[in-house]
Amino acid sequence: SVELPIKLDLKLIADAGIIGFPNAGKSTLLSRLSAARPKIAPYPFTTLEPQLGVIERQERSIVLADIPGMIEGAAEGVGLGHKFLRHVERCPLLIHLVDASEGDAEAIHQRIAILNRELARFSQILADKPQLVVLNKADSVEDVPTLCHEVGRLIGREVLAISGVSGYGLRELED
Repeated sequence: SVELPIKLDLKLIADAGIIGFPNAGKSTLLSRLSAARPKIAPYPFTTLEPQLGVIERQERSIVLADIPGMIEGAAEGVGLGHKFLRHVERCPLLIHLVDASEGDAEAIHQRIAILNRELARFSQILADKPQLVVLNKADSVEDVPTLCHEVGRLIGREVLAISGVSGYGLRELED
C-alpha cells in the first residue's frame, strides 16, 4: 500500500461573488438580500471567511458569496490576499461593491481600477469575468443619479446605486 499526502483546496461555487474593499458593505448587502446573518461591524476585515446567502426566487435560487474585503497588494498575498481571490475564481459574475461616500466620480473610478488591477495580477480569468458595479451607501450621497452616470462614463458600463441600510435600490439589484 502507498500513502500520498493530498492537499484539498476548497473553492466556493456561487452564482455571484460580492467583492470590494473592506467596509464597502458586502456583509450588509448579503444580509439584506438573503437570510444569511454574517458578522457586521464598522471595522476592516470583519469578514474573515467567505459567507454564503441564497436569494429564493420563484424561478430559481441564486447563491451569493460575501468575499472577505481585499486591499491593494492582494495578488501578492497582502491582507487576506489569495484567501480572497481563490474563492472568486468559480463565480460567473462579480458584484463589485464600492462605497459611494469615498469621494467624487474620479476617486471612485480609481478605487474600482485598483481592485480590478489586483484581480488581473492574480488571474486574467478573474479580470475577464463580468462585473456589476454597484455604489453602496447611496443614502450618504446628495446626487446619486449624477454620480452613477459619471462613474459609469469613466468605467464604460452601467452603474447601479443601493443603500444596504435603507434598502434603496435593492430590488433593482436583485432583479
